Amino acid sequence: MNKTLPVILFSMYIGLSASHLAAGQEIQRYKHAAVVCAHPEAAKVGVAVLKEGGNAVDAAIAVQFALAVVYPNAGNIGGGGFMVYRSKSGVSDALDYREKAPEKASRDMYLDGNGNPVTDKSLLGALASGVPGSVDGMVSAHRKCGKLKWKADVQPAIDLAEKGFPVTAQQASELNRHKEDFLKYNRKPVAFVKEGVWKEGDLLKQPELASTLKLIRDKGRAGFYEGTVASAIVASMTHTRGVITLQDLKDYKSVWRKPVSGNYQDYTVISMPPPSSGGIALLTMLKQVGNYPLQRWGFQQDSTVQLMVEVERRAYADRASYLGDPDFFKVPQAALLSSSYIESRMKDLDFTKATPSSVIQPGVLPVYESEQTTHYSIIDAEGNAVSATTTLNGSYGSLVVVEGGGFLLNNEMDDFSVKPGSPNMYGLIGGEANSIAAGKRMLSSMTPTIIEKNGKLLMVVGTPGGSTIITSVFQTVLNVLAFGQGMQAAVAAPRFHHQWLPDEVAVEKNAISPSTRSYLEAKGYQLKERGSIGRVDAILVKPNGELETGADPRGNDTGMGF
Repeated sequence: MNKTLPVILFSMYIGLSASHLAAGQEIQRYKHAAVVCAHPEAAKVGVAVLKEGGNAVDAAIAVQFALAVVYPNAGNIGGGGFMVYRSKSGVSDALDYREKAPEKASRDMYLDGNGNPVTDKSLLGALASGVPGSVDGMVSAHRKCGKLKWKADVQPAIDLAEKGFPVTAQQASELNRHKEDFLKYNRKPVAFVKEGVWKEGDLLKQPELASTLKLIRDKGRAGFYEGTVASAIVASMTHTRGVITLQDLKDYKSVWRKPVSGNYQDYTVISMPPPSSGGIALLTMLKQVGNYPLQRWGFQQDSTVQLMVEVERRAYADRASYLGDPDFFKVPQAALLSSSYIESRMKDLDFTKATPSSVIQPGVLPVYESEQTTHYSIIDAEGNAVSATTTLNGSYGSLVVVEGGGFLLNNEMDDFSVKPGSPNMYGLIGGEANSIAAGKRMLSSMTPTIIEKNGKLLMVVGTPGGSTIITSVFQTVLNVLAFGQGMQAAVAAPRFHHQWLPDEVAVEKNAISPSTRSYLEAKGYQLKERGSIGRVDAILVKPNGELETGADPRGNDTGMGF
């Protein structure tokens, strides 16, 4: 009887999590190729490019530019991101097109006369903007891996910007909410502001953005980082006290880096290396839970949640001290991922009580070596895969629309440690490794990830969510690999989050049953309900080769394919 009980409980909790599928979120599977992203219009563009003979990278480029049009609060050409790529032959690569601090940036640029952070300075207006990387990143991806002509990948976004697209109910609400902000931070009318209020189905046309995209289509990198667009970006600095120069734009280069990879049980996890903290943190957490019987304990049961919270707590403590831009700081990657270090971090775990974050400090190593982001996952008919996360940081970034360019600038400078030890907009604490320096890339939580089993592609996954990105990917991966859920169920399942400081467990309304919450609170955990956590978009390769999409019901996310 005791031997069968865990199986009964396991099946019950698979059913519970599957019941969180929202209307319109039925399981979808495709035989050849699939795209999952934050907006249905961008998903259509990606699938169309794949049907035209493009590969996963062509589709990724098309989706990136389309999202800049139809999902302007996070899709962008004025921001940056990360891409993890796996070819059909199993070769993996990682593209870093994260923004960089301008040359005029300085360590204390967001502090007042008393040395205290001035929050709005690193969040609002062009002073909050890093040098954009998205366009250069797409050019680099196309140069190395693209199959179609560059113009073919960019044109669909131009069509959307010129002809317009119907806004969703969620977008209409967001645009109305930010109306006064757009008026405050822009001198001239912008496409996101209209007389009256936005309503679902209203057409949003962006002719200035279409003109910018045409220059990018016709001139490639030079269409953005030089000429009229570059001059327009710099002009936008003058009235918002930003510091990006023409030289900053000309000097920007995306970087191909070696992915961080490791094993969780029988699976190989391939993710983004620094300046993303996501890959190392994800692997650390997966390795820490790998020796515990999660499947037997069950989905979101007492011991399961406690273990996951404790590994999250330790991973975020290490993130604060040991992770930053590897071009400026020697990241102790090998030491952080070593078995001996990971084992040492779990020695003080006590299942009878919570471990206060005040006693969890970054581990001692032998060698000291917003939530408005968006993610897209793509697998093409040949088996090439892309996992990409891109962002402006906060919703609609700095709220500055480049005059004549029609696109928003990021507010990524807040992702630096404005003052080491002080929290950023997501409450994340950072240290010296992530302090501001000219030309430096700011640390990120973005965690685009690809998973293999026995050398074969199994999953493509990622999410927006600021500080919750890493834990959302962590839980989604475990939902599939440990709890046997399908991709859509794993994405839709309710989530929780812990990030070391503040010392509280954030939980979605439907996450963790009342009885389990009571058990955890009795052990000393502080649970605090909040709104949606993350918007995971993922694809799972089924044993028969079909592609099951997981589009997060928390937004307008959509999976399509053929």
